[in-house]
Amino acid sequence: MGTRLMARKGILTTDNAPTTRRGAASPTPRGAVGALQSSLSKLQENAVQEIDPHHIHQAGVSDRLGSNAEADDALRESMRVYGQQVPVLVRPRDGEPGHYDIVYGRRRVLALRDLGLPVKAMVRQLDDHALVLAQGQENTARQDLSFIEKASFAAQLDALDYDRQTIAAALSMDLPMVSRMLKVGRAFSVDFLVEIGSAPGIGRDRWMKLVAAMDAPGVRERVEARLPALVSLPTSDARFEQVLAWAAGAPAPKAAKPPAPPVRKVVTDAGIALAKVKRNDAGVTLTITAGDAPEFSNWVDAEAVTLIHELYDRWLNERSKD
Repeated sequence: MGTRLMARKGILTTDNAPTTRRGAASPTPRGAVGALQSSLSKLQENAVQEIDPHHIHQAGVSDRLGSNAEADDALRESMRVYGQQVPVLVRPRDGEPGHYDIVYGRRRVLALRDLGLPVKAMVRQLDDHALVLAQGQENTARQDLSFIEKASFAAQLDALDYDRQTIAAALSMDLPMVSRMLKVGRAFSVDFLVEIGSAPGIGRDRWMKLVAAMDAPGVRERVEARLPALVSLPTSDARFEQVLAWAAGAPAPKAAKPPAPPVRKVVTDAGIALAKVKRNDAGVTLTITAGDAPEFSNWVDAEAVTLIHELYDRWLNERSKD
């Protein structure tokens, strides 16, 4: 518990010593010079700066599974009309003066980049550990992250060898809940989850059911082979339900039948319907209609064999000329 409280305290305050590299504190000059430097550093960190959005780079762990075009458009329009109301958080980028790593506020940075506007940002000296804590706690404060996005976030931190206490602090949850999150998050790669999306209406129990189904021999391979078909489904929740159905052994959706071949009608200049011709993989079907010319259809019926032989001989003759 003490580790969690100390980590949370040190994320956004300026009590920590400035760093020259991530995770290592630089020596602080003593006396008047040190006091002046400390005061200037605090003023700089408390001030909101304007930064070129192209100088802000991705960092930390991915927390979103795909994007929401409508939500992104709405955010961009809000920024255009009202401006940026809430600053993002960044840290100086190692080895690149004037460039920064994003801690949180990715969508705002992208919207402002599209609008050609500078980003209002707070700059903090954060090591990698503090960065993921700040990012995770910001995510927890938002209500739009789904269960699987949080579980994937936890699994990515775990894969980077962050300890359970750090993951718990980043997600503001207790250790037993972290264990349950990891059981789901570890079961799926980020690429697999991106195919489904955030699935905002799907909770832990349904995801646990999918984990159990995917553990059966051969199921994962069968499901992954079908993932391209998910593109036709309109929502992330629907994509999850389809994946669960595949994993549980439900048959794959039937492929759409190809359109029926066109039927050609043979009509005289006087408008009398003589025949219908249809071509498909099995061959050519000729239907002599009896409605308008019943006597003609009777004659064709009687002469069909002779007519077919004559047509065949004609074809052979034309073929030999070619």
